[in-house]
Amino acid sequence: MRYTGAVSRGIRLPVISRGDDLVEIISSQLIKASRSPAGPFEFRDRDIVGVTESLIARAQGNFATLDAIAGDVERKVPEGDVALLFPILSRNRFGQILKAIVRGVRGKVHVILSYPADEVGNLVVEQRQFFLRSGMLKGDLFSEREYEEVFGRYIHPFTGVDYVRYYRDMAPGRVEIHFANNPLAALEFSPNVIIGAVHERFIYREILEGAGARVFTLEQFCNEPCGGGGYNPEFGLLGSNYTSEGMIKLFPRDSALFARRLQEELLKKTGKKMEVLVYGDGAFKDPVCGIWELADPVVSPGYTEGLEGMPREIKLKYIADNAGDKTPEEAVRDAIRSKEGMELFSDSALGTTPRRLSDLIGSLCDLTSGSGDKGTPVVHISGYFDSYLDE
Repeated sequence: MRYTGAVSRGIRLPVISRGDDLVEIISSQLIKASRSPAGPFEFRDRDIVGVTESLIARAQGNFATLDAIAGDVERKVPEGDVALLFPILSRNRFGQILKAIVRGVRGKVHVILSYPADEVGNLVVEQRQFFLRSGMLKGDLFSEREYEEVFGRYIHPFTGVDYVRYYRDMAPGRVEIHFANNPLAALEFSPNVIIGAVHERFIYREILEGAGARVFTLEQFCNEPCGGGGYNPEFGLLGSNYTSEGMIKLFPRDSALFARRLQEELLKKTGKKMEVLVYGDGAFKDPVCGIWELADPVVSPGYTEGLEGMPREIKLKYIADNAGDKTPEEAVRDAIRSKEGMELFSDSALGTTPRRLSDLIGSLCDLTSGSGDKGTPVVHISGYFDSYLDE
C-alpha cells in the first residue's frame, strides 16, 4: 500500500546563459536527479515538470533596454500629457517601466494610484487611517498634497519605500501623482491613457474607450522587435522584471511550444509521457500583509494539453460524513469510482474550490522553487493526479 500522495521536488540546474539548449539541459538534469543517491525517484506517466519562465527568457535573451521601451512609447503614444492609470507599487515590477515611459512621453505623466491599495494589495494608506479619515477627502479624485494632508505618508512595511515619492521623484516636474478609484478619472488629465494595471486592464480599457479615450495597455509596448532587443507578442511589458538599471527581462516567448518540445524529449529519454508547464508567479495571497503574489499577467504562459481544465475531485470528508448505510471507507471508495459521471459543482465536490490546473500547479511550482538562492528553477511533481484508490 502506498502511504504518500503528491510529491513536489526542486531540481537544481547550472546557471543558464543566452543560447543554452534548455530542453537538453533540463531533460538530462532530471535524469541525473532521479538517479542521485541523495534522493532517487522514478518517473511515471502523468508526472509534471515545471520550468520557471525566467529560465526560458534568459536562454532566449529576451531583455529590453529602457531606451528601446522609451522609443516604442514615443512611436505609439501621441504627443502631450499622458495619464498612467493604476500601476502596481513595485520597484522590481514597475519602477523601470515608469522610467522608460517618462522618457518616451512628450509631456507630463500623470500617475493615478488606486487607494487604499493597488490591485495586488500594496497599500498607499494604512487601513485604519483610511477608514477613520477618508471622510475628510474633498472628493474621490485627489492630489498628492491632499493625500499627505489627510493621511500622511505611508512607508511600505516590507520594502521600506514610500512609493508615492519614489514614483514622483523619478522625474520631478514631469511626474505628478494623483489618487482615484474610478478609471474615468484619467480623463481629467489627458485623453491619452496608459493602463498600468495587470489584471483589470481589460475592463478599464473598455470603460475608457467607451468614453472616447485613446488607450494603451502594457502588452502593447515591446510586443514586436524594437531597438534590437527582446519582445513578447502576447504580453509585451506585462510579466517583466528588473534585471539592471537600464534593462528589464520580459516574459518568455513561445512558452507552449517549449513545453511541448520538452515533453517530447522527456518521452524519448524516459519512455514516460509527462506534462510540462512554464510558470511565473503563483496565485496566492500573503496572510500577514495581504499582498497577492501574482504580479504576472498569468500563472502559466504555456503548458501541455494534459494540464487544460480544472480538477474533477470529490470532498472525502463530505462523503465520509454522509455515508448512510455504508461505512465511511466504502462510501469514499464508491464515490471516487463514480466521480467521472458527477457534475463538476455537485454536493460531493462542495468545498473543492474550482480553479484551473495550470494555476494550481504553477502556484505549487512557485512555492517549491522559491525566488531566492535555492537554485531549483525546475520542479518535478509526481502523484498529482492520483486519488485515494491508486496504489
